[in-house]
Amino acid sequence: MVNGDKTIINRTEPMTLNKTWKKAALLAGIDPPIEARTAVIVVPIFDPNKNELELTPGNVKMICDRNAGLGADGVLEGPVIKEDGMHVKVWNPDGSESETSGNGVRIFAKYLKDAGYIQKKNFKLYTRYGEAAVTFLNEDGSRLRVSMGKISFWSDEIPVTGEKREVINEDMVFGRTLYPVTCVSVGNPHCVIPMREISKNIVCKIGDYSECAKYFPHRINTQIMKVIDKENIAIEIYERGAGYTLASGTGACAAAAVAHKLGMTNNKVIVHMPGGDLQVEVEDDGTVFMTGDVFYVAKITLSSEFTENLRSL
Repeated sequence: MVNGDKTIINRTEPMTLNKTWKKAALLAGIDPPIEARTAVIVVPIFDPNKNELELTPGNVKMICDRNAGLGADGVLEGPVIKEDGMHVKVWNPDGSESETSGNGVRIFAKYLKDAGYIQKKNFKLYTRYGEAAVTFLNEDGSRLRVSMGKISFWSDEIPVTGEKREVINEDMVFGRTLYPVTCVSVGNPHCVIPMREISKNIVCKIGDYSECAKYFPHRINTQIMKVIDKENIAIEIYERGAGYTLASGTGACAAAAVAHKLGMTNNKVIVHMPGGDLQVEVEDDGTVFMTGDVFYVAKITLSSEFTENLRSL
């Protein structure tokens, strides 16, 4: 990210509120938020091969701070080049490390192509969770299909406390309210709650309690989900370490997997989020694929003073 005093900001595509989302929102009974019309996911990339600064939880938090820093949904650190391929470290905005990120993998793959690290149509990228197979679907690499690996509903793999079992439609209490919860690992842990109505306020109310609930030793990402029809779902997201989020790749995959597991949808759906839409496909063996767009929005130069502040943390 920092190259001298230069900073590269990658963002997923600004998702205009298109006819598909308008129709889906109306069918779901959702009032599309104003920010959905121009919402983007902001993820700076820090390339350690071009920088001397060492990232720490402290300076990551400062970079992501929307008042004192750049304002971001996390930081992607890489590529770290190893014998098996390209590796990326996914930082949450609170300075913790995430196992993986669906949006992050797509954004980082685009950076690798544009920076000349990768020119192949198909390649493998490695996160803390493991391997993600990436396929560029067009010449400039702005549309990608990513294999996020195999999902798991097993409690010991998510993890969820208690005896080993698939965590499907279990009653869990967040705050003082009982919810039917299905939990799934997409490389990182998620709980999904089907609801008739969804909103930012509802997911924030639940997420304040669910993120650090006693059921989840590693904390949890939370999605509330409205099934529109067999091929469309809408979700609101509360991310572990980030709070309310307009879009999440792994969150979209988790919700699609749960909807299919519960028999609510087909195996291939469009997941509608306030920050845009993703296509998700769940295969019979549990492998989940995500398709979406990404492109650069800006290159930003940091002041010398801010760069020194980052070095001091």
